[in-house]
Amino acid sequence: MQRFKAALSAGNGVHLRRFVRHCRGVCSLPDAALTPADNLDHQVLVEGKAWSRTAVLNRPAVLNAFTTAMGARLQKLYKSWEDDPDVGFIVLKGSGKAFCAGGDIVSLYHMIKRGKIDDCKDFFRACYTFIYLLGTCLKPHVAILNGITMGGGAGVSIPGTFRIATDKTVFATPETLIGFHTDAGASFYLSHLPGHLGEFLALTGDRLNGSEMMASGLATHYLHSSRLPLIEEELGKIVTDDPSVVEASLDKYGEVVYPNETSVLQRMELLDKCFSHDTVEEIIDSVECEAGRTKDAWCISTLKRLKEVSPLSLKVSLRSIREGRFQTLDQCLVREYRMSLQGITKQISNDFCEGVRARVVEKDFAPKWDPPSVENVSKDMVDQYFSPLSEFEPDLELPTELREAFTQS
Repeated sequence: MQRFKAALSAGNGVHLRRFVRHCRGVCSLPDAALTPADNLDHQVLVEGKAWSRTAVLNRPAVLNAFTTAMGARLQKLYKSWEDDPDVGFIVLKGSGKAFCAGGDIVSLYHMIKRGKIDDCKDFFRACYTFIYLLGTCLKPHVAILNGITMGGGAGVSIPGTFRIATDKTVFATPETLIGFHTDAGASFYLSHLPGHLGEFLALTGDRLNGSEMMASGLATHYLHSSRLPLIEEELGKIVTDDPSVVEASLDKYGEVVYPNETSVLQRMELLDKCFSHDTVEEIIDSVECEAGRTKDAWCISTLKRLKEVSPLSLKVSLRSIREGRFQTLDQCLVREYRMSLQGITKQISNDFCEGVRARVVEKDFAPKWDPPSVENVSKDMVDQYFSPLSEFEPDLELPTELREAFTQS
């Protein structure tokens, strides 16, 4: 753990809190696809006290799975609040037991099956554009990550100024388990985690709890969920847009926590040894070697996970994280949009639909990946994900000329 703390202090951590101040999805979901009534504004509720405005993700029956309508409404709300002199800062939270379990992959699955690719494009465009607006928001932002925060759910919160984790927080980027790539800005924020923790999380889809999010820099504050009403009441009294005042209120209730002895953060030396390799094959070989040599439970479970997820997703996600380390948030989002469209067209592979079918829709938990092994994934297949879209297919257009790019300082 001392080594992990040293890495953070040396500047190898996310430091997202500092980034934003200077800069102006997926788990097992209930079987509920989008309905006509779901498109109404009640998917995102609004609360307001004093100088604060709160957006509440409100699809608790499906763990607040993110939709096109949510992305569009949040864009509209955030733009209006940014321009409103009576709004000092913004709060984002979820209703029920989740913050947000990621994108509504069940709806995406059915859209693809019905050939509604344009609707899929609208979803990714709405989601990624909102993430960019959040990452360049002019006003302080507080995300309350109480409960499940996975995939796109992490993407629509982590670029903000402050992130509160609790004892109920469960973070993960499990896209490789459903044959997709690590998206929604994850190639940016995961690539800036200490050491090679980002590669580990992206490839395995392993979970972090609230204290681990705090220790890794993914969260800026931690408090027990029972104290959330107190912090929300405190925030409701603030009559300024000064981020230091918002931070002081959060600090007042924040708790000091440390990962327990079984945390992956206690294994950073071994993790870096295995996940620093250049290729997926070398990473798997390294983990397998350590598992055989040490019989370590973490190595064995990590190896099992690497062998059960989509081989193609492993190679695509590893390259995405490595490229994201040298790109800004907007550059990552534009590239991820391109990758997402390539991943749903079935021209390269059907892994996304197969992964969702096996793990969420039919739940036989036996996906038939294509290709079936990392050795069969060619460089050309991976390259196609990163290739420019056709001349008739526009890239994601973000308002970069109007908003300062989210970059490291």
